[in-house]
This record gives sequence, structure tokens and C-alpha cells, in this order.
Amino acid sequence: SLTIEDGEFVCLLGPSGCGKSTLLNILAGFEPVTAGTVTFGDTLVTGAGRERVMFFQDAGTALLPWLSVEENVRFGLRVRKVPKAGWPAIIDKYLRMVTLDTHRAKFPAELSGGMRQRLQIARALAVEPKVMFMDEPFATLDALTRRYMHTVLLDIWQRTSKTIVFVTHDIAEAISLADRIAVMSVGPRSVITKLININLPR
Repeated sequence: SLTIEDGEFVCLLGPSGCGKSTLLNILAGFEPVTAGTVTFGDTLVTGAGRERVMFFQDAGTALLPWLSVEENVRFGLRVRKVPKAGWPAIIDKYLRMVTLDTHRAKFPAELSGGMRQRLQIARALAVEPKVMFMDEPFATLDALTRRYMHTVLLDIWQRTSKTIVFVTHDIAEAISLADRIAVMSVGPRSVITKLININLPR
């Protein structure tokens, strides 16, 4: 069982194959549970929700390559039906927060790996989620870029007070980022079902 508090930064730490990504997909509502429950406040999680967003390891596959940096952020606002009058201010706010405001006309293929991840963060923050799920988002980056992205992410977390659930197999990464670490171990498939009594913040 695990209760995640509002504004907390929790790392799910464990070796490859122990079920971290599966658990994260369950929390996000992408996969159903076979036993136990996941709740968001008092509401049972049975599918994806507007208050939860997922970050993937490869930002290149998450971004729309035919849209510019600004258009990728705008796309999220359009999908969530945010009133158009507020789009310019929202886009400016979050592109500045991730220091991509001077790259707004570029396309994802023109960005470095770290810049693509920052764009993915800006697009997610623009729709004002309550919880951000991150599945080893920096695993493909080089060591220096990964360290820089840790600084960026911690700064954004402190400025926005978002709840973050971050999957990693890197002990040093978990220690440097998290408020709290939930350790998962390799075992039979039943270990997953024993963990799914989880309460997310409202």
C-alpha cells in the first residue's frame, strides 16, 4: 500500500523488469488492476483523467514532429479545450519556465534530447495537471544533460508544487530527486497486485 500526498515527489525505484512501468501505467489509468484499488482523492481510478499526465522516456515519440515548439504546447491546450483567449499567456509562461521561449519556432527534430524533454514538460504543465507521472524520462540522455534536467525538474517542482511520481532504476537519481522512495523488487507477477492499494492526492 502507498499513499502519495499532495505536492510530494515520489520515486518508484527498482531493477528492470520488476513492474515499475506497469505500476505507473496503472496509476495513470492506462492499464486496469487485477486486484486492489487506485484512488485519486475519493474517486476510484478506472481510466485516464485530465488531472494526470504521463511523460515517456523518448520525448521524440511523445511530441508531434510536424508541429513547432509553440504549436506542440498549443496542441495540448486545444485538446483540453482551454479557452483560446488564454493560450498566448499560458504558452509564454511555460516556455519561459523551461527556457525554450527563444526556440518556439523550431521543430522537435531541431532540438537536443534535453530540449525535447523540456518541451514535453512545458506541454504537460500548460494543461495544469494535478499529478505528473514520469517513466524514466532522462534515461536516454547523456550524464551531463541528465544532471541538468534534474536541476530543471526540481526547480519546476518547487515553483509549481505539482505531485510527481518518477520511475527510475538509478539509486543516485532517486536520492537526488525524491521526497520519498518506494522500492520495488523483482519477484512473481503477484507482487504487482499486492502493491495496488494506492491513494493519489486530490
